[in-house]
Amino acid sequence: MLNVNRINLHYGAAQALKSVSLAAEKGRVTTVMGRNGVGKTSLMRAIVGRQGISAGSIEWNGQEISRMAPENRARAGIASVPQGREIFPLLTVKENLETGYARLPRRDRHVPDEVFELFPVLGQMMGRRGGDLSGGQQQQLAIGRALVTRPELLVLDEPTEGIQPSIIKDIGRAIDFLRARGDMAIVLVEQFFEFARDLADTYVVMDRGEVVLSGTRAEMEETEVRRWLTV
Repeated sequence: MLNVNRINLHYGAAQALKSVSLAAEKGRVTTVMGRNGVGKTSLMRAIVGRQGISAGSIEWNGQEISRMAPENRARAGIASVPQGREIFPLLTVKENLETGYARLPRRDRHVPDEVFELFPVLGQMMGRRGGDLSGGQQQQLAIGRALVTRPELLVLDEPTEGIQPSIIKDIGRAIDFLRARGDMAIVLVEQFFEFARDLADTYVVMDRGEVVLSGTRAEMEETEVRRWLTV
């Protein structure tokens, strides 16, 4: 289980997060919603260790990880699909997937079958360079690369951004499948309300670096949530 407890985060003198709390459990999806620039990506960077926090704590499976290096968080089972995908454009699909081997013992250094079951196009394009894929295919590759690491916590930062509707549906089905397996906690950052709503078990809504709404999907008042997502 992930517990983010009242964290603050600064970029120099600018405060990006103000006493933000969030929890994520295995077998459940926690969605983080909000307009552009409200701190969603900063929260994800704090969870995976790409930006240090200035107050509060982050615990993963009962261990305090707030000061843990990103590579050690990856070894602890935390994987990230960052906004913008960040695949390696000059490496092939196969080579991009194999970069996920870094945290694995030698016996586990293979691409799980489920990667190709969820995203068949990757199996058909193993020799193609990542930069030659469409945006949607690159997003599938980024998720597949994260799954190669066998994560227990998967952090997805706006996976639908700039993606065609058919691939958005594929990504939604993949998240549903991973949740149903029950051995992975998922944190999903998303601006596309319907996508986030349909996948959420619990949700938080952010504005100006703070959590302004939170609860379970059953408790969600859609009109109120949409109000915080409208520009």
